[in-house]
Amino acid sequence: MHKEPNIQKEMGFYLEQRKKILAMHYVDFVIGWDTQTDAAENSILANSEQAAVISEMSYNLTTDPEYERAVGVLYEHRDELDSVLRHEIEVVYKNIADTKKIPVEEYMAYSELSAKAYPMYVRAKNENDFELFRPYLEKIVEFCRKQTVWLATDTVKGYDVLLDMYEPHYNQAKYDKFFNVLRKKLVPFVKKMTANPTEVPEWTKQTFAKEKQREFCEYLRDVMCFDKSRGIMKESEHPFTSGFGTEDVRITNHYYEDSLVSAIFSAIHETGHATYERQCDPTLNGTFCSGGASLGLHESQSRFYENIIGRSRAFWQVHFGKLQQVFAPQLDNVTLDDFVAYINRVEASFIRTEADELTYPLHIMLRYEIEQKVIAGELEVKDLPKYWNRKFTEYFGITPPTDTLGVLQDVHWAYGNFGYFPTYALGSAIAAQLYHYMSKDFDVEASLKTKTTKKINAWLKDHIHKYGASKYPDEILRLATGEDFNPDYYVEYLINKYSK
Repeated sequence: MHKEPNIQKEMGFYLEQRKKILAMHYVDFVIGWDTQTDAAENSILANSEQAAVISEMSYNLTTDPEYERAVGVLYEHRDELDSVLRHEIEVVYKNIADTKKIPVEEYMAYSELSAKAYPMYVRAKNENDFELFRPYLEKIVEFCRKQTVWLATDTVKGYDVLLDMYEPHYNQAKYDKFFNVLRKKLVPFVKKMTANPTEVPEWTKQTFAKEKQREFCEYLRDVMCFDKSRGIMKESEHPFTSGFGTEDVRITNHYYEDSLVSAIFSAIHETGHATYERQCDPTLNGTFCSGGASLGLHESQSRFYENIIGRSRAFWQVHFGKLQQVFAPQLDNVTLDDFVAYINRVEASFIRTEADELTYPLHIMLRYEIEQKVIAGELEVKDLPKYWNRKFTEYFGITPPTDTLGVLQDVHWAYGNFGYFPTYALGSAIAAQLYHYMSKDFDVEASLKTKTTKKINAWLKDHIHKYGASKYPDEILRLATGEDFNPDYYVEYLINKYSK
């Protein structure tokens, strides 16, 4: 006789196991933060074995037979659950199945490898020595290629497996369609605008004290209404945002004394990410639905604040005086128009994170093309520097003089984040689509006269942030705009802005 499962009992077990898994997520969060901010290189290497042990504990919690059974029962009865828990169970059900496909010994070894790879990447970048990092990257690529085999389904195979990890429901076919729109409508315009770049102003060639940069970046966090009692800003080689729920959201920055604006726009970008995390519905804390819905949607928030807001004249009309005050007398003879023109200057350049809005998507298209070839086995790690330089020259007409300015500039591959880069371009395009609809509800630029982004934050909270990860990102975008993703808003925004 078939016995009906006790749903309440399985629910109770699931909720208890979820607490343990989230506790392990917190451990990973703290270790990752420490690794990239405070820990010394040799300390990271010495403690890399602990990463393998912790990953095994996480693996065992996720693949525990009782937990799997509880999730299976809840999945079968998901129509009886509230909408948030139903979505969570659907995602967890898939995650368990995917995790079980990865051999535990491979899972552990990769966690240890990742812990060792980061400090070697930093050293290789700083010393302009790709060979220092190459053995680690080769093993990372080997694991990522195995992942595409382990996690393949009838409908999701190869590089699509990795793309789906970062942006659910997106694959090469959809990204190719998106990038083809950019190639057809935007690339000719980019080439026209970069043909005769303006001279770099002399005032930008000064030395800008690191402490003063940090002071102004802290000011910007206040402008963006970030609650500093719930998040700090520290330093790392590559700026990033990390957090655990709405009450602990941290960002990092990197300061270059020969560049005034690099840290400024990193601070705006990362605080954009942090604002998303902080404005999720707090009732989602303690669930797997807390935090951003996807990396593409996350990047739409950071790129929105960094570029659409942060590079606008309306924004600097109210904050340039403070910048002049902090950097007096260095900026005494620089006008608002001088500064706005400089931060929107278009030029083919080497560094993705410091690229202007117009050339930025080309940096992503380059990485997307390279990743496709690497994962398909058509390009080996040892050949990456030469291939990067050749393709970069094709895209931009300039050749990176060093690997530090070329293939070593991004940290993402050190963590095995193949499939991540396309979300940056997707996020930029989504930002333009959101801006179009936000502008229908209120005068966005006029709202900046209040000297904060409070009204903008509120709109994004109501239309995007409050959902956290309780829905799929494409569903959230439809709720916010009434339509599916449409790259035409992005092309129109860029051409209108830079034609002026």
